[in-house]
Amino acid sequence: MSKKRRIFDIDMPDEADETIPAGMVPELETKSLRRGPMATAIGENAEALKERRQIEAEIRAENDALAAEHVRLKKQGLIVDLVPLGLIDTTKLIRDRHSAPDMELAELMDSIKAIGLSNPIKVERAGERYELVQGMRRLSAYRALAEADERFANIPASLLAQGEELDALYRRMVDENLVRKDISFAEMADLAIAYASDPGTACELPEKAVAILYKSTSYTKRSYIRAFIPLMERLGAVLDHASHIPRSLGLSLAKRMGEVEGIPAAIKAELKGWDNRSVPDELGVLRKFAGAGGDETFPAGKVSKPHEPRKAKTTFQLVRPEGAAKCTASNGRLEVRLPLDFSAIERRKLEAAVQGLLDQLA
Repeated sequence: MSKKRRIFDIDMPDEADETIPAGMVPELETKSLRRGPMATAIGENAEALKERRQIEAEIRAENDALAAEHVRLKKQGLIVDLVPLGLIDTTKLIRDRHSAPDMELAELMDSIKAIGLSNPIKVERAGERYELVQGMRRLSAYRALAEADERFANIPASLLAQGEELDALYRRMVDENLVRKDISFAEMADLAIAYASDPGTACELPEKAVAILYKSTSYTKRSYIRAFIPLMERLGAVLDHASHIPRSLGLSLAKRMGEVEGIPAAIKAELKGWDNRSVPDELGVLRKFAGAGGDETFPAGKVSKPHEPRKAKTTFQLVRPEGAAKCTASNGRLEVRLPLDFSAIERRKLEAAVQGLLDQLA
């Protein structure tokens, strides 16, 4: 027995009333997809957060670039600031200048007062203080000026990046001083000795230190510095005017010391107790033992006869508006050297000035 199929009548439109383009959603469905106020707020916050993070990333990148540029400039010593003199130490590097009075310091002071400091010193930050790398004479001039004028209490200084190797700092100091022609072979040899003895360096021999410190100089000049090393090692402590030793005298004396062992002891005995000796006095003794003043020989362990008492000299300089006044006083003589034409001064005025000076000294 067969089942009957049920048939339902469905009314279908003869043709569509509206054609919906591809990709379009009917109005009913569009309304169902519209976002509520909460969803809109969340979306806007997400967009704002994304934009803020992008801005922060750009700021960080810019700050990193500025910091890198600051470090680059600092490494080159191009960041300059005014540093209080009281915060600057000079202990990290052993200086290539002796502690003898600098007769040209007054001229540097006059220049600073007239036109300022054209070349800042170089310092490295050390905690709350600073360590001098270059510019000992400039720092000394500022310290002298600051004693009378508080305007010089702060000195222009290039701030170097921290952590630079000690060898590089020594080279900076040496290269700067080599530009000046007045640095002597004795001072260069003395620095090589000090560099080799510095526990912060890997060099132990002064002769090797010469190759490290004075790499930019000629082979001949380095050989001269090495020749001065034994001279400074054995006599540097007793010499007051080592920086004035001419190259030829130093080479001759170093050679003579290598030939005759007793010469250093003889020189020390000659200079012992001789205070306020002048440059010519000291060089005269060295020439004598170098063979320039006689043919004496000094066997090992023997020394020359003690020198006869010599007339002591006192030398000093005064800072004047006209420049540095260099004064030498000895028995029966007082000499004043000043960049001033004394012959242009009226005779009576000159006589009165000299008379007043003598009255004060009497």
